[in-house]
Amino acid sequence: MKRLLIATGGGDCPGLNAVIRAIVHRASQEGDWEVLGSIQAFNGVLWEPTEVVVLDNKKVAGIHFQGGTIIETTNKGGPFSWPVKNKDGSWTTVDRSDDMIQKLQYMNIDAVINIGGDGSQLISQKLFEKGLDIIGVPKTIDNDLSSTDTTFGFQTAVQIATESVDKLVTTAASHNRVFVLEVMGRYAGWIALNAAVAGGAEVCLIPEFPYDINKAKEALEKRFHYDRGFAVVVVSEGAHRQGGEMVYQENKEVGYRNKRLGGIARQLINELQEAGFEHDMRETVLGHLQRGGIPIAYDRVLSAQFGVKAFEMVLHNDFGKMVAYRHPNFIAVPLKEAIAKPNLVTEDNSLVKTAQGLGISLGI
Repeated sequence: MKRLLIATGGGDCPGLNAVIRAIVHRASQEGDWEVLGSIQAFNGVLWEPTEVVVLDNKKVAGIHFQGGTIIETTNKGGPFSWPVKNKDGSWTTVDRSDDMIQKLQYMNIDAVINIGGDGSQLISQKLFEKGLDIIGVPKTIDNDLSSTDTTFGFQTAVQIATESVDKLVTTAASHNRVFVLEVMGRYAGWIALNAAVAGGAEVCLIPEFPYDINKAKEALEKRFHYDRGFAVVVVSEGAHRQGGEMVYQENKEVGYRNKRLGGIARQLINELQEAGFEHDMRETVLGHLQRGGIPIAYDRVLSAQFGVKAFEMVLHNDFGKMVAYRHPNFIAVPLKEAIAKPNLVTEDNSLVKTAQGLGISLGI
């Protein structure tokens, strides 16, 4: 009996369970594979005692429409940055990747499928370089991996953001207000841009295009006649004004290395007021609502296709690669290629042209 280990790392994402289910169902057709799941990414392997679970058809029954991941996830630490507490109470990190690979060998693991975003796939590449037979599956609501046309979870996040814009339009119109909706995306503006076009926002500010506050103010002023009018602004959490920096807080959580972005909606309102915009404004921070809950049908289908393709790559010993969707095909791309360049919004992108054609101000 051969053994496959699945890990889900980084932030949770709609569609994770659908990928797990697809891998298990595809593996069960071979008859000689046992599938295990490592709890909280690779923590389950490194913990003492080990915490892994058997994933069979019964275990994954009906999970395809559930949000989150049944084997949990984490975006802290990892095999190359394992948190260790010093005697003085401070924390440091150590490389435990060799320990983990030895433990996987002891567990008779023949292959690993690591489901995660750019950070998780960087770990996949480093483990592959150490000799581990590993395959990556792209997971991120940010859609910031350039080697695949899209990532699962992204369309669900866009749907949630768009529905939020729809709801804010009615209350904005009722009160003659401007509502600023802050959405996720980190350094990529895809969620914000898609939601702004789909929801009919007047202004969309994204990390790739540092904004001129006066341009944003000008666009909003056009929506008011005296004190009557309304508007919705969609702003990505990583957006920032020209010459400014992203709004973030230093994170003191042990093992968490990313900046905690957030707060741009409130800062934008302050900047608009300082620029002389006098109409009533309110902010709404969508936050983790975008990454929780039920995946839409598109993401369930995409997740299933990723999962089946990933296991078939295992069967063909196609390791050191990541599943990618290049319409209409699902292919394998080297992990090095997958993490080499982020997928960011560019000025010549067709959706940018569409937004501008609709009269949406990008603050530039």
